[in-house]
Amino acid sequence: MVRTPLTSEERDRGEQLGRLLRAARGERSMAEVAAEAGISAETLRKIETGRAPTPAFFTVAALARTLGLSMDELAGRCVLAVL
Repeated sequence: MVRTPLTSEERDRGEQLGRLLRAARGERSMAEVAAEAGISAETLRKIETGRAPTPAFFTVAALARTLGLSMDELAGRCVLAVL
């Protein structure tokens, strides 16, 4: 199965998600947050840096729960402004 390439908007939205999660993590270590969310620190690093711009829904949900964020808040803040 071949995956279609991401659009620039999808990549931008993934980078925004990563920035939001990184900011919410604050001073907590990447390893601590990843372990609590049930994912690897490498996966969290890829999400935070935008290298994994389309993480699985349940991964994002676990991170949101761990970081005390609502999915509505994340979704709302990852909507790109339309000019």
